[in-house]
Amino acid sequence: MEKRAVSVNEQRIRKITSLYYSRPEIQKIIFEFSKNREICPRYFEGFGKRPDTFEYPGDIFELVKKGATSFHCSEEFWKDPLKIQTGMNEKQLNELRCGWDFLIDIDSKYIDYSKIMAIEILKVLKFHGVKNVGIKFSGSKGFHLIIPWKAFPKEINGVKTSDKFPEWPRILIKYLIEQTKNKLIEKISELERPNKYIKDYSAPKEVVPDLVLVSPRHLFRMPYSLHEKTSLASVVLKPEEIETFDMKNANPIKLSEKNILSFFPNSKEEEASELLIQALDWYKETNKDEKREERVFSQIKLTNLSDAHFPPCIKNILKGLSDGKKRALFVLINLFRSIGMDKDELEKRIYEWNKKNEVPLREGYIQSQILWSYRNKIIMPPNCKEFYLGIGVCEPNAFCKLIKNPTNYIIRKNLKENKK
Repeated sequence: MEKRAVSVNEQRIRKITSLYYSRPEIQKIIFEFSKNREICPRYFEGFGKRPDTFEYPGDIFELVKKGATSFHCSEEFWKDPLKIQTGMNEKQLNELRCGWDFLIDIDSKYIDYSKIMAIEILKVLKFHGVKNVGIKFSGSKGFHLIIPWKAFPKEINGVKTSDKFPEWPRILIKYLIEQTKNKLIEKISELERPNKYIKDYSAPKEVVPDLVLVSPRHLFRMPYSLHEKTSLASVVLKPEEIETFDMKNANPIKLSEKNILSFFPNSKEEEASELLIQALDWYKETNKDEKREERVFSQIKLTNLSDAHFPPCIKNILKGLSDGKKRALFVLINLFRSIGMDKDELEKRIYEWNKKNEVPLREGYIQSQILWSYRNKIIMPPNCKEFYLGIGVCEPNAFCKLIKNPTNYIIRKNLKENKK
């Protein structure tokens, strides 16, 4: 059997893989990042089997001894990554997926251009309240930026964020491209690279740094994994280190233990809520022709409104809950808006209700849900029965038999009282 030709790059990286990956601190940082993710080793000639996971830090070096040169992982978190199967439909993947990190993959032919884009993106993120962002060198001429799952709201307007991969991350990427493109061209045009770039806002694609759009089960190079073509490590950086970063700083042989950092920033709960909501609003505005699926409701203004007009399910919700609080919040916001309650009164009622809950929802979560609702048209709360049975508040009375939605209940009760 004829032997495969070994390139100079392959010879170079194979000389350092065993030495580099044998280091306990490298195994630990890669293993810690891999938890609940699908991982896949790469051998110089191609990727290994997937899905796969690490059970112990030592598994990394065992794969290296079998020829692995780098390690890649999913942006998505899974209940059990080993249950993923090729050909699964969206529903099956959603049932397995428990979250996702938002990864910004900057790809460019020039490291200087990638630096500019990374810095401009960080400015946009900071403007939207996202101050904690993980940054790492890609191993070649780009950077990876990460906003952890922790920073995103887990639901928006009743929609589970975990189910919106890759749709919402793609919208976020497109939004960031739109927000940075003009500044990117200005900054790159200032570099002394004649005939490479001109300030006309239509620079050629081969020069403009690109943001890679994600896809289902998208993999990216793990922090501190090696790169086959450059033999450099995908090292983690601090924001202030981007501008002065030199690719020599990613030499795996010279990497000291004290310089090994976590790729996960110390994010605050839901600090990326405004960013996501703004991106979704922008996308909706730029795609107005897309069909709306919401049940749009024409707001009415009820007079002499009383809590006595509320159906039993709403009265039970307003007493405070131990479970189903996020679904209940979705109901209350849309119900109060659909009956014409003023925004100040709505917020007051929502926060008063939240104090009665066994474990109150975070105020940041409530603020993001109210903000999202008021940026969109009014929709009715869910229809009766199953939804309210699910959170244990459905106790129908005789009047409930005449209606299908809590909003209709209140309207008919109110009209009946006003006639009297």
